Parts: sequence; structure tokens; C-alpha cells
Amino acid sequence: MAATTDKPEPKVVYRFLGKSGLRVSNICLGTMTFGKSSAFELFNGPTQADEAESHAILDRFVELGGNFIDTANVYSLGLSEEIVGSWLKKQKRENFVIATKVRATMGSGPNDLGLSRRHILQMCDDSLRRLQTDYIDLYQTHGWDSAVPIEETLRALDDLVRGGKVRYVGVCNVTGWQMQKIVDKAEAMGINSIIGLQQQYNLLCRHPELEEFQVCRNEGVGVLPWSPLKGGLLTGKFKRGAKPESDGSRIGFTAAKESSRTFQSSPGWSKYEDNEFYWNLVDVMSKIAISHGRSVPQVALRWLLQKNVVSSVIIGATSIKQLEDNMGAGTGWTLTTEEMDELDKTSSVELPYPYEMVLRFNKDRKNPFLGTSSVENTQE
Repeated sequence: MAATTDKPEPKVVYRFLGKSGLRVSNICLGTMTFGKSSAFELFNGPTQADEAESHAILDRFVELGGNFIDTANVYSLGLSEEIVGSWLKKQKRENFVIATKVRATMGSGPNDLGLSRRHILQMCDDSLRRLQTDYIDLYQTHGWDSAVPIEETLRALDDLVRGGKVRYVGVCNVTGWQMQKIVDKAEAMGINSIIGLQQQYNLLCRHPELEEFQVCRNEGVGVLPWSPLKGGLLTGKFKRGAKPESDGSRIGFTAAKESSRTFQSSPGWSKYEDNEFYWNLVDVMSKIAISHGRSVPQVALRWLLQKNVVSSVIIGATSIKQLEDNMGAGTGWTLTTEEMDELDKTSSVELPYPYEMVLRFNKDRKNPFLGTSSVENTQE
């Protein structure tokens, strides 16, 4: 009898990315922490994985069922893409969904940034070379470019799809009106529309629910939350009255250097150390985690995975242990309706005008024949 090898039980399920036919693991591996480069200090991140460590993380991610990997040309100034590419070269390419991004400054020339046709086409070729592949599954604009007509950007992206270098297109970090304009322009131009929105979304950042996610729900665009643990704030490892240790974490790094510049992905500790809203949320997450025998990060990730607009949640990892814990949110358990409600209420923010009025007026105005076009209150 032939010997058998035990495969780890998958920690993911596969979902469609928006209304496209593309299926991705509900946990996506983000690779911003791949590549030891001084460039990452810009984002207040002291801990980076070298190539060997990154490849080990990728291998384990795949063993646990993951097929969706996200990077960007600007991560470690191209080194992240190179690390993914050297790993991908040894794999069966068609088994994976590879996503990367374009917009950031990648040189000193006047055309080395933005979403012009010239920059997009050149950056796509550069990413393909670094990734050692002949196509990108999901090519995403890394943000809005107010200096370039959206028609120019969309046409360039569509040409990449028609030319076979890109399979699908997505966007990141946009406002509600920008999101709707992108969708409407693509439809008016008769070209391939976007299938995914990569946006910061977590229990401490729920503002995208007010506009951007309403567009996604109405237009069939899948949400890909980034920074699901808010740079480490939602891990549950920090305690009231105790300054975070400088242990390699982003929060520890910013706490030790309060004069350093902070980013959305690397929030400053001083904003939260005496914030009762934050500590009340951590208390609720901890209580729920204990009741399920789960970790606090798993609760934060599971809350996102049970939001119907989310296709996949992007996690980052600098160790196998961290990866395995985060992927424990992917399948095998759920938060109850009561627990979801408690997390929603504890993390809700006061709705500014006119959102409160719009939602109040439409609370009981549900027309099933309108499908998803009805206004939805996601803050209740």
C-alpha cells in the first residue's frame, strides 16, 4: 500500500471576488513586510522578513489553503515583488491569484509616479519582470490620481486586460464619489470594470461603510480589507496603563518614537493609550475570544469575514506563528448574531449629517425588487 502524506486541514474557504468569476481564499496574504529594506522604516515598521523567511511564510500559507497573494511595486521598493516572484517561479502558476498595485513614486523622473498611461504600462512591465510571470491576476490602482483623467487610467488598464498582461482590475484607497465615478466611467466606455476595492477596514475604522461599501454592494464589487488589526492595536496584547514594549511591533516602534511620523497602517500609540472607546472595544473582543477559545486577532478578523460585502481579508505576517494564528479566523467557527451585534455597537461611531438623516428616513423603506440598491445601515 502506497504511503500517504497528511495534509493540513484547510483554514480557508473560497469566495468569488465581487461579481466576477474569480475565486479567492477568504484570507489573502499581504506582503508589505517582505524584504529587509530601509524603505520600510518610512511606514514605521521595524520587522521585515528576508527572502528565506518570506518563502517559508508563503509555503505555510499555501499548505493551509491560501491561494490569494497581494503585493505592490512600492513595497520595499520592488523587493517584495521580487521575493514573491522568486517563490512563484517554483510553483504551479495557475494555482495562485497574484495581485499587485500601481501609482506610487518609483523613480526620480517627472513621469515616475501616478496613473498616467505611460506610467501604468511601464510599471506593469516592471512588475511582471519582478514577479517572474507573464500575467497579473488583479492589477490595482494604489490610490486616486487627481492629475490624470480617469478615462486615461481606465483605458490603459483595459488595454492591459485585452493584451493578456492583466486578468482583472481593482482599486484601492478611494472615496465614495471616486468609486462611483470609476464604475460609471468604465460602463460608459464599454470596458472592463473593477471587481475589487482594497480599503482600510477594521473595528477601529468603519467610515468606509458610509459611502464606499454602499457603492460596492450596489455595483457588485468585492471588498478586500487591509490593516484588519489596525497595525496591531486589535491584537489584544496591549494593556491599560502600560506602554507597549519595543518588541519589533509597529505599535511598539511608534510608542518608542512618538515624534516619528505615523500612517494609517502604523498608528501612533498616544492617540489610543487613554482612549476609553478603544479599551472598551478590546474588553469586548477579549471576552468573545475567551468564550470561543480563540485569540483576539481571530475575533477581529472573523468580524470582517462575516460582513457580506467582504470577499477576502488581507493579513500580514512576519512569522509562521503569526500567520497560523491569523488564519485560524478563516473557517471552522463563527461569531453569533449577538456577538456581531455587540461588536458592531461597541465599535460604532456617531453618524455625521446627512448620513444619520438618510438612514433614519429609509429605515423601513425596503423594496425587494430594487435588490441591493436600498440604503443599508451598517452602523446599527
